[in-house]
Amino acid sequence: MPEAVSGSAPPADGIGAAYLAAEGFEAPLAEELRRAGRRIAAWHGRLALSPEPPAPMAWALDTWTAPRELPAPSVKAAADALRAIQRNWALYAAGQHRRAALIAERLPPVKARPLAFPEPAPAGHLGAWTLLAPDRLLASPTKTSPFVNGEVRFLEDRAGPPSRAYLKLWEALTRAGRWPLPGETCLDLGAAPGGWSWALARLGARVTAVDKAPLDPAIAALPTVETRQESAFGLDPLSLPPVDWLFSDVICYPARLLALVRRWLEAGRARHLVCTVKFQGETDHDIAAEFAAIPGALLFHGAHNRHELMFVRLEPG
Repeated sequence: MPEAVSGSAPPADGIGAAYLAAEGFEAPLAEELRRAGRRIAAWHGRLALSPEPPAPMAWALDTWTAPRELPAPSVKAAADALRAIQRNWALYAAGQHRRAALIAERLPPVKARPLAFPEPAPAGHLGAWTLLAPDRLLASPTKTSPFVNGEVRFLEDRAGPPSRAYLKLWEALTRAGRWPLPGETCLDLGAAPGGWSWALARLGARVTAVDKAPLDPAIAALPTVETRQESAFGLDPLSLPPVDWLFSDVICYPARLLALVRRWLEAGRARHLVCTVKFQGETDHDIAAEFAAIPGALLFHGAHNRHELMFVRLEPG
C-alpha cells in the first residue's frame, strides 16, 4: 500500500474525491494521481482520499465524485442520513465491518446481480459510502461506475471459451456501451487460444483471428471464424479490407502496441479499436498517457484485468 501523504486522517480542507483501486493495484493509482497533481491525504483500505476535485484516473475502478462526511452517532442515524440523500447506496467496507453491515441492513437492498452479456450496464443511480470511524461516514451520492465498487460480474460460460480472457473483453465492451453487431467484421490480433474470437462469434460477428500460435480447434471450427497463423505486427492495414472492429490481446511491450494502434488509426481501416495494454515489470505511465491522449480514447483498469489497461476507441457517432 502506498504511504498516505498526510497520515491516516482525512484532509483538513475536506475530501474532494475518492478513488478506489483494484486489490493489489494501489501503487499504479497513487503514481497516476501524483502525475495528475492530485494529492492523497489518506488511504482508507483501497480508497485514496484526495482534497482536490475529481479527475479521470485509468487505475481507479471507481471514482467518488461528490464525497461528503456525515456524522454517524448510531446505526439508525447513519442509515437515516444516507436515506435522506437518496435511495440506492453501495457499501465499501474497509473497516468497522459489523457496524457497517448493520447500517447496510437498514438501507434498501441493491440488486447487484451478474450481467448476462451483452446486457447493458445498469442505468439506475447508485451512490457509495464507507465508515471512516465508528461515528463518522463518508458518502458520495455520485460515482463514475454503475457497479458496486466498480466491479462488474457476469454470468460466466465455463464450457464454451478456452480461457477466461473473454471476461475482460465483455467488461470493456460493457463499459464502452457498444459491441459488435451480427455481420460486422472483426480482426482479432493475438487471438490464441481463442477466448475473444469465441466471444465475438457469439455476437454474430465475422471474425478473422490472427496469431502465430494455433487457435483451440473448437474455436477455429466455428463457421464465422477465419484463422491466419501469422504475426499481428506483420499485417499491413492498407493491404487488408477495412474492418468494423480491431481487437488486440497481444502480449507485447506497450510501446509496440501503441505503434500498431497508431498505424491502424492513420490508415483508417478500423472503425473501432479495443486493445489490452499489457505492462512488463513496472507500469509505464508515460506510454499509458500517450494512449489516453489519443482522441476519443477510453483507458481504464477493469475488475477482470491484471497488470494491464484496456484501451477503447470508438468511431464517433
